[in-house]
Amino acid sequence: MASGLALSTARGGEIYVGSEIRDSLSQLDILYANQFEGESLDPEVVEHTEETFYKGAPPEWLNFDISEQAESEGTGTSFIKRDGYDTLKQQIQNKRKSPRISTVKLFHQPGCGGTTLAMQVLWDLRKTFRCAVLTDSTSDITNVATDVVHLFTAGSRGYQNTVLLLLNDEHIPENLQNSIMEKMAEQKIVTTMPVVIFLTCVRKDAVLQSDHVVLRKVLSETEKQKFNEKKEELIKKYRDRCGQFHGFNIMQTNFSQAYVEQACTVFSTVQRSNKPLKTQLATFLSLLNAYVPGSYLLESQCLDFLQHEDSIHGHLSLEDRMRPFSHLIITFQHDARSGKKVCMAHPMIAQCCTELMGDAGVTRSDTARNFLNRLCRDEIPPHLLGFVRDMLTKRGMKLEENPKKRINGDENKKDQERFSRLILDIQKKECKVDSASVLKVASKIFVQNPFFPQALARFYYIEIKDYNKAERWAKEAKERDPKNSFVADTLGQVYKNQLKTKEFSLKQREILQLAKKAIEAFKDEERLAENEYGADMKEDGNTRVSNIFNIRGQFGYLQVCNLIYDRLVSQNETWKRVLTNNVSMCSVLGLLGDNKLYRLNGLVSSLRDEVEKKCAFFDKYLTYSKPDMRKDDAPYISRDTSECYKNYVGDSPPKHLKEKCDDHIQKLKEKLSVTSAGVLSCLDRKYTESDLQEITTWWKEIHSRKDTQTSLVNYILAQIMLNNLGEIFSSDAKFSTALRQLTPPSPQNAPELNMLALLLNWPTDSEDKSDFDLSQSIQYMYSSYEHTYKTHFRSRYLRPLFFIGKGQNLDRIVHRRVLEDLFLAQKEDVIQDVQDLNSYWGSEKIFQDPMIQQRLLQIEGRVRNYRLYAIFGSKEIELEANMQNTLWRPRQVTFYLGFTIRGPVAFGIQTKIAETGLKQDISDWTELKPEVNRVDDVQTYSLHSEAGYYECSVSAVRWFCKETVSFEYQFTSWEKYMTTPSCVDYIPAGPLLDIKVTTGKIEEVHLPHWICTDDNPTISDNFAVLHVDTSGDYVEKVSEVTSSHVKLLQPVFSPRGVMIRMKLGFSVKVFYDVLIFKTNKASLTLHVYLLPPDPVVQQAVERQENSDASRSIRKPSPDKPLRLENHFFLTTDTETAEICPDKLKLTCERKNPNFFEVFIRNANSDFSLKLEGEQKKNKEKETVWTCMIRKDDYQKGSSYQEQGQHFVDRHRTDLINRVTDTGTILDQLKDRGIISNENYDTVRALKTTQDQMREILRFLNSAGRAGKDALYEIMRGMKHLSFLIFELEGSE
Repeated sequence: MASGLALSTARGGEIYVGSEIRDSLSQLDILYANQFEGESLDPEVVEHTEETFYKGAPPEWLNFDISEQAESEGTGTSFIKRDGYDTLKQQIQNKRKSPRISTVKLFHQPGCGGTTLAMQVLWDLRKTFRCAVLTDSTSDITNVATDVVHLFTAGSRGYQNTVLLLLNDEHIPENLQNSIMEKMAEQKIVTTMPVVIFLTCVRKDAVLQSDHVVLRKVLSETEKQKFNEKKEELIKKYRDRCGQFHGFNIMQTNFSQAYVEQACTVFSTVQRSNKPLKTQLATFLSLLNAYVPGSYLLESQCLDFLQHEDSIHGHLSLEDRMRPFSHLIITFQHDARSGKKVCMAHPMIAQCCTELMGDAGVTRSDTARNFLNRLCRDEIPPHLLGFVRDMLTKRGMKLEENPKKRINGDENKKDQERFSRLILDIQKKECKVDSASVLKVASKIFVQNPFFPQALARFYYIEIKDYNKAERWAKEAKERDPKNSFVADTLGQVYKNQLKTKEFSLKQREILQLAKKAIEAFKDEERLAENEYGADMKEDGNTRVSNIFNIRGQFGYLQVCNLIYDRLVSQNETWKRVLTNNVSMCSVLGLLGDNKLYRLNGLVSSLRDEVEKKCAFFDKYLTYSKPDMRKDDAPYISRDTSECYKNYVGDSPPKHLKEKCDDHIQKLKEKLSVTSAGVLSCLDRKYTESDLQEITTWWKEIHSRKDTQTSLVNYILAQIMLNNLGEIFSSDAKFSTALRQLTPPSPQNAPELNMLALLLNWPTDSEDKSDFDLSQSIQYMYSSYEHTYKTHFRSRYLRPLFFIGKGQNLDRIVHRRVLEDLFLAQKEDVIQDVQDLNSYWGSEKIFQDPMIQQRLLQIEGRVRNYRLYAIFGSKEIELEANMQNTLWRPRQVTFYLGFTIRGPVAFGIQTKIAETGLKQDISDWTELKPEVNRVDDVQTYSLHSEAGYYECSVSAVRWFCKETVSFEYQFTSWEKYMTTPSCVDYIPAGPLLDIKVTTGKIEEVHLPHWICTDDNPTISDNFAVLHVDTSGDYVEKVSEVTSSHVKLLQPVFSPRGVMIRMKLGFSVKVFYDVLIFKTNKASLTLHVYLLPPDPVVQQAVERQENSDASRSIRKPSPDKPLRLENHFFLTTDTETAEICPDKLKLTCERKNPNFFEVFIRNANSDFSLKLEGEQKKNKEKETVWTCMIRKDDYQKGSSYQEQGQHFVDRHRTDLINRVTDTGTILDQLKDRGIISNENYDTVRALKTTQDQMREILRFLNSAGRAGKDALYEIMRGMKHLSFLIFELEGSE
């Protein structure tokens, strides 16, 4: 990296960024495009790095470079690519076609090369993407988003490129994506490419069928062959040392258990007692690695531990001290800032060693307790605490194969295990007491950590059924983190499970006393949850922020109430009337048979009201929200809640109904429709039309008697639900009055009222205005929601309740369930359950269904700066989008409008039909002539255009703009750039143009090239564009290649020119010009050049020839392309002609190009010239160009003067308006002594070429005919003016 660190650009180039990028992006480990390039590596470092990897160390970037270099030098084969490599790479590249952020997932079993595969893909894509690894999955999402956006825009916004970010947590991308979009909007960054593509690499012990790439502990036949070939290579290089390459050998033997057991035989001799410290350390590492993949100990910790036994041999390395276990253990260090790490060579080795120790009597619980006591007593680093916590408390997922293929590719039903894998294995292979003892030791060592006593309490009440000890440890956990509601939940669960246990026969009073403890614990948990404000975990002073609101306290309360009801009613039916408050408990103590129950009267009498309150909460919670777009809440939540409501409220009317409407309210409670959420759930509960008619009638009557917001909202909602069920709506006076009572949304109104008001007043397809201020109303809805529901619904997905459909009045309000039923009716053979339907909602594919599209109203809008706006007439209304990933590209869109309890949301966003009908056909390019200005030796061309497609008449540059633009450009030389590192593999393929936009924005620029593309369909892959700016020069890929131009989208301007890569065996044909000059010698002498159509090159030759008094003879250039590096022969039909050299090799030489010299003595007639190319295969010659040189071409004639009037005089106006290269003319006139230095300076001081040419002609009038003759000859000798001269001569 002689020029410094470089990042790839979107068009294939590289930009040097320096170390400040690495230092500023602290959350990311960046893989640079030129990583290790130009570095001289110590051979010992190379060998050690490779050897450590094959032993089993995690890969580092240097491993891939070593393999790549070995392959290029022919000393080794390529890095083994597992079968998922091509699929994974292709999935990533496909994601780049869309501007939205996306995720590619790789699942792998521990020890099968998943991390290596992911890093290998990043390495191979480092010159296509900006690759990085998230170093810490617990990092603050906002900071990570800032780093990702910084990496995306590094260098400058013109050099943006997609970030390929490797993550080890599949749950990070969603939140990170939203934060990235916020950062992009803040910085007003517009992009047509994805900012980032997430590659999640996730370890899973058991991975079943999936649409994602999955690596398992089994090799295909192709993989076996690759590993066998690599094995032979390693044996030749490392000989006997290969026997200890366990990481490689385990995979090469197809994860052979026999190989692993043979490697681990040293552990079969381990004794349970009197184990040396090195044996203990080996058992610690085995246990830790077996149950926590990716875990490790620091080498310093290991040495400190061994020091207690072997202080005499303190100078020995860890490897020497750990013999005979050394070959099973690896030490590695990837980051010089962190210490060396130690782990077992492979998870299968760790697992096998743990099993062998168990067979030898060294149990898992013994090892775990010893590990905790010996290595965790003193202060330990945070990473080790994390490993211990994962080993003892992290609960894995139960996996049960689902034979039915799922739409989202997930074929697994998942339930969480009750305890960590180690605790379960100890319970299974030893006993429950040993499991508890390990957790108890951890609880006593980590005296501030709440999670170990929490797990211990759970184990006591779930497995051992020792509720007293469970209570003790649950209280201990709560004391350690008194503000954590999730920790507090365990105490309530202890009491609830004790109450639930059938083995205990409890009396009525004992049931209520135990229930009271549970209820108090759950109410305390509920109080804590209300005060958490999003922080649900607290560990060692570090708060891990989560938006989840803890509902376990409220739900636990209802579950306890269900248990109370079941246990008491089963003993005495009188409890039914007591628990529903139909009779007071004190009035029936005799029937209950226990007079001391009166002490619990306060608890019993409060249950009904509390149940009603909490059921109302869950009614809203489950109706308005769900865990995420693709997932519903567990069915038992709704089931248990409904059961509790019916037990205490729904089936039991109050003792005294004072008014008629109270009777209606009780009936609504029985129908679970006494709240707005309940009414909105009627279709989901499959209520019939008769049910809904009753509900509507009851709410209508209640509203007529009690004119409240609630009755108003529920009456209108009930009517809307009835209408959605198919009943034809006919408005009566009462309903019309109710609608008129709806006021504009207000922050003080209930969210339901605001939603209904805005829903009913939203513009339709026949309207462009609303009675409300829509933008203000939406903001008021947001405010009302924030105040009422945000605390409880935070992080949850808000369900769409209604959609705007076609039609008028209530007919245009479509409930979500109507769309689902309509969709399900057509997909009965595809959709089998709710999960399948959720996947259609999650992907928004439901809105692609023609029946759904026919039912809903399509609304027009615009995406701008990652925000969506609905368009109504001349107004724009900002809206939320259901899928933020649809807002990456500014454009006109259409969408469907849904309403959540928070407000309107856009669904199914689609790009509108193209805004312009312009076609990119060559006939649509409007040619513009530039204005030419010359200052000193620099000639600048200026252009100005309105919106459209244009082409410059001088340079052939094309551009497309949507607005008025002005820009200027200059031709510049390639010479100083072609020797730079970024250009060494390329040759110029077009003129180099320094372009500067002064006004407006160019959407596309088409740069001209002279390469023949007709007979090579793959040649476009080799095109590139040089881009030069203050930070250096680099090469970019192009968007499109045509036969004459390359296209760049959203260009950033600087010196720009088309290049093409020259590779070994790659042949290029070019369209070159033939320039012919007649020298000023006595005999006819011609100089014939083969030159690229580059003004800089050709003008340099013209200046050289003109300085020697040569003049140009204009002839057509070859129609056929010429092949570079071929030899060409020039011949003539004149026998006396002498041509030197006899052949020329066509090269890219731009400085002092060679030429044919044609000498003919005493020429006095016409003759022909023929150019032939030699074909390399058969040495045959092919004619590529011919021309006729006529006598008048080389002899001075009188065409420039006619009957006293000179050519210059006859065409004065055309010369003033059409000659632009006045600088060359001035130089030639000055060199010939036609004009003085003073006149030269006078002309140069003028701003426009028209004024300069006018002044030249004025001076030449004073010089007479000789001056005009000189001007004529100079113009004829200038190739790009010879066309004009012949045109003007032809017009005569």
